[in-house]
Amino acid sequence: SVLLLGPVVIRVATFDEAAVEEFSDQVTAAHQTGQTFLPIIIDSFGGDAYALMSMIDILKTSQLPIATIVEGKAMSCGAALFTCGAQGWRFMGPNATLMFHDVSLEDAGGKSEEVKIVSKETDRLNKRMWRLMEKNIGQPAGYLSNMVHERGRTDWSMSPKEAIKHNIANHIRIPKLVTNVTVETSLV
Repeated sequence: SVLLLGPVVIRVATFDEAAVEEFSDQVTAAHQTGQTFLPIIIDSFGGDAYALMSMIDILKTSQLPIATIVEGKAMSCGAALFTCGAQGWRFMGPNATLMFHDVSLEDAGGKSEEVKIVSKETDRLNKRMWRLMEKNIGQPAGYLSNMVHERGRTDWSMSPKEAIKHNIANHIRIPKLVTNVTVETSLV
């Protein structure tokens, strides 16, 4: 394939509607460059679970292998996005941190029926999110969610070595992006 434009490297720090729009545009642009994979660098405290789900759906349409790279931190939504990297293509910096926890929705107040609806939706999203991540890392259903449950359903922070142990990360290093360009000139 021919690299028509510079390679697109996506950086994710926030998870909101504006970030989803930018993410979608960047994924589309990456497919037009001729690059052979899609690098996504994550350095995030997390954000909106629905924005994350949109990003995951966008990645499911990608025809390029996805490389995810954690610089600093991938917490909450960032950790979930990190698991979307292809097997063998998930990198963590040696000083990076992953943090997993249950989904929480902002608007849980209101009348008792509204609270029940939000609670039901939170449960639905939790089940969906845990299963997506477990599939992404090749682990059976309940693998991650049970470990969070065993920790009292509190935040589960982990080092790169622990992430390797659970097959969440594949490499402890920040890879270098190298672009090779070949130009051939001829007279016809």
